Amino acid sequence: MSQASEQAVEDFKNGFNCAQAVLGALCERYDLEKEQAFRITSGLGGGMRCGEACGAVVGGVLLLGLRYGFSDAGEGNKKEVCYQKTVEFTENFKRKNGSIVCRELLGFDVAVPDEYAQAKELGLFQKICPVMIAEAVDILEKMG
Repeated sequence: MSQASEQAVEDFKNGFNCAQAVLGALCERYDLEKEQAFRITSGLGGGMRCGEACGAVVGGVLLLGLRYGFSDAGEGNKKEVCYQKTVEFTENFKRKNGSIVCRELLGFDVAVPDEYAQAKELGLFQKICPVMIAEAVDILEKMG
């Protein structure tokens, strides 16, 4: 595990969500302050609190936007590169983990109160999420 992956997992263990941990671990490389990264991603944990796209994946896609994104609608080439990098990242994550969907990765839907409670009781957030976070950061680092 890289230093950035270790930092991301540590941030998660200290109370930040999976999206915050992933974006926070690498954001300063692309001139985004960590505090801003944490604020931007505050609502993205638990698949945006509805069990959809894993927060670690969403944080990674946001990072790819920082690295490869565009700010001028006429930059079509940059748009295509960013889309290609997003597909590469999500496909790598899915290949390693079988899914990019939070409820599928956890085996419980965090949007359903009883299922969220079960996942919490079973310690799945401490068992599964750190692995997803570290893998997302590792994939991003390998992508450059």
